[in-house]
Formats: sequence, structure tokens, C-alpha cells
Amino acid sequence: MWELLTIEIPWDPNIVTIGGVVLTWHGLFTAVGILVGVQAALRIARVIGLDEDELYTLALVAVPAGIVGARGLFVIENWDFFGDNVSEIIALNEGGISVWGSLVTGVLGATAWSIWRHYDVRAQLDVAAFGMILGLGIGRIGDLINGEHLAKESDFPWSVIYTDPHSPAFAHSIATGPHHPATTYELLVAGIIFSALFPLFFRWLWRYPGTTFVVTAALYAMTRFLLTYLRLDSAEVLFGLRVPQVMAILILLTVVPLGIYWFRQGGSDEKFHRRLSPRTSNAEVER
Repeated sequence: MWELLTIEIPWDPNIVTIGGVVLTWHGLFTAVGILVGVQAALRIARVIGLDEDELYTLALVAVPAGIVGARGLFVIENWDFFGDNVSEIIALNEGGISVWGSLVTGVLGATAWSIWRHYDVRAQLDVAAFGMILGLGIGRIGDLINGEHLAKESDFPWSVIYTDPHSPAFAHSIATGPHHPATTYELLVAGIIFSALFPLFFRWLWRYPGTTFVVTAALYAMTRFLLTYLRLDSAEVLFGLRVPQVMAILILLTVVPLGIYWFRQGGSDEKFHRRLSPRTSNAEVER
């Protein structure tokens, strides 16, 4: 019966090998997520009148920083393997990244650059929030196809099994049977958050620069904390909590007080406020 109520994922996680370099679905959708996320952030920046050149520069800082952090945290979490296979550390194309590592180092790198260059840090964080959550969701499509994140068994009709022997979840599917598509739940929540940001930002949060980023980071942290209970690919490190859950708690402890502080400060850029006000004409904005 479970075979009739299960979604079968039959695809090879490797798309093609060129010159010894393996292109995977995970790598492809990670790249697509980055490109689409950057473009989304640029469009929002254009709407609110931020300097697009500054956003391009920040993307050139944030993306490499995020890649290094993503791989770095994954390597740290799986040092039992990488300690004996040091050459595999740089094999990014084959998958194996930590979303938290990417988000934390990407944001820190871009923020440090913004402060150094005297950019409008809070407004740029708000714009980045749109691209960040959209790119994250798109990247999870590759996770669904590859099956590299293992989850608990499930009897829901949207449970998945992987039938290609090259999939990291092939053996898990044989041993466990149908299991949760946990990263796909994250994809769906990311889509909901992205859609909700538009009314939240343009109707209310634009008055409090920085708070859109805080709301996005907090919602994702809570999502990741809860969904980690369905996953089996992270070790318990503290009081029964896994690495992504500990990271989620640290993020919440950081961004919530920061959001409260920024909210109490209110707006700091009058022109930015006038530009988004529904009662302000374009002529007034230009003046």
C-alpha cells in the first residue's frame, strides 16, 4: 500500500560530468537560487530607490563569503569524514553545504562591507531579505532531486522514496521506506515567507528599516528549528538539540533584540520613507 501512496524520485543526482567535474542537481539549483535571489533583491532596490551598483558590489561580497561559510560549517559538522578525505573539502559541485553557514557568513560579509563603505546597512538588509529567502527556496529543489538530506519515515501520501542507486537517500529508502521530504517543507515555507514579505514591507515594515530582514531571519530560524526534528542528518550537540537547531536559537537571540531596537528607533531615512509612502507623488519624491 505504501508504494501506491509514495512519490518516487527516480533521477540520478548527477547531471553530467565534464572534464572530471560533476554537475549535480544540487549544484545547479544552488546557482540558480543565487542568481534569481540577487535579481529579486535588485528589483526591490530599484523600487525603493537604492543604488543598484552598491547592491551588485554587495552581492560580489556576500556570495563568495556565503559559499565559504556554507562549505565550512558542513565540513566542521562532518569532520569524521573530511579529516580522512581532505581533498574532498573543495568538491563543492558534488553537494554538501550548510544553509546556516551560507546565511551567516554571507550576511556578515555584506554587512561589514556596507559599514566600511558607509552604505545604508538597514535598508540593504531589508532588500537582501527578499533575495535571501527566495534563493534559499529555489536551492531546496536540488535537495529534493538529489535526496542528500535524510528524514524520518512517514506514511503521508507525499512521502518520498529514492530509487536511483546513486542517490544519497537510496539506501535510506530501502532501510526506512517512505520518508518525509523535509527540505521540501522548507521550500514551501520559504515561498510563503517570500510572498508575505511584500505586503509586510510595502504596507508597514518600510517605516522601520532593518525589521524586514529581522522578520525574515526569525521566521526562517523558527522554521528550521522545527523541521530539524524530522531530519536525521545532523548530530545532537547540546541538550538533545542538533546543530541547525542550536544555530536557529543563536540567530533568534541575535536578531530579535536587534529588531526591537530598530523598531523603537523608527525610520532614519526621510527620503526613503517618502518614496514608499502611498500618499506621496513621484514629483514629491524627486524633490
